[in-house]
Amino acid sequence: MARFSDQVVLVTGATGGFGRRTAERLAEDGAVLVLSDVDETSLAEFAGSLSCQTATLAGDIAEESLSERLVALAVERFGRLDIAINNAGIAQSYVKLASVPSEEARRIIDIDLMGVFFAMKHQLPQMERQRRATGRAGAIVNIASVAGVAGAPRLSVYAAAKHGVVGLTRSGAAEYAAKGIRVNAVCPSYARTNMVQDFVRMTGLGEDEAIEQLTRGVPMKRVAEIDEVVEVILFAADPKNSFMTGHTLSVDGGIAAV
Repeated sequence: MARFSDQVVLVTGATGGFGRRTAERLAEDGAVLVLSDVDETSLAEFAGSLSCQTATLAGDIAEESLSERLVALAVERFGRLDIAINNAGIAQSYVKLASVPSEEARRIIDIDLMGVFFAMKHQLPQMERQRRATGRAGAIVNIASVAGVAGAPRLSVYAAAKHGVVGLTRSGAAEYAAKGIRVNAVCPSYARTNMVQDFVRMTGLGEDEAIEQLTRGVPMKRVAEIDEVVEVILFAADPKNSFMTGHTLSVDGGIAAV
C-alpha cells in the first residue's frame, strides 16, 4: 500500500517551492489532494498535472474565509480531512527592523502567522469531529522556519511571524494530543525556492554573493534543495509517525547545532 493511500491532504501555497513538490510527492504516494494558492490559473494547471484526485480553491490565506472554505471543500468532495500542510507564506525585504515598511510588516504577519492561525482554527475542529465519529487520527504540519527558533537579522518581521507559528504548533499540539491530532512544524533554513530568489533580489547583490551572505551562518555552507526539506514534511505528515507531536524539525544545515 502507498504511504498516503486513502489520505485526504490539504496543501496551501501549493504551486511553488515546498508546496508544489510536497503535493507531487503526495500524489505519487496515493493521497487525494485539496490544493490552494493565490493564482487560480496556475493552481488549476498544476492540479491537472497530478496523477490523483484533486480539488482546488484559490484565494488569499490572510482571509479567514479561505481556510473555512478549504476545510468545507475537503469534506464536501472527499468526506473528510486527514492531513493539512500549512505552507503558504511570503518573504520580507532584507533590511534592518527600523527600515521595514509598516504595511509590509502587517502583510507578513497577516499571511505568515494569521494565515496559519486561521487554517488551524478550522482544521482542528474538523479533525476532532472525525476522530469522535470514526477513530481516524489527524495531522497538521506547519511550515515555519529556522527563523522561528532563533533570531534572524534583517528578517525581523518574518522571524516574528515564524516564531508565532512555532508557538501555535506547540500549543495546538498540547491542546489536541489527547484527541488524536498531531501538530508539528518543519523549520527550513534557506532553500532553493522562489522565496530565496526573492531574498537574493532584495539584497541587491549578485546571486553568488547573496547566497554566500545568506549562508554565512550555515555550517554546511549551502542552501537546502527542495527535496531535502520535503522529505521532512512527509515524515511529519506520515500516518505511521503516530507518536510525534509538538516538535519543530529543523532542516537547517546545522544552524541549530551551533
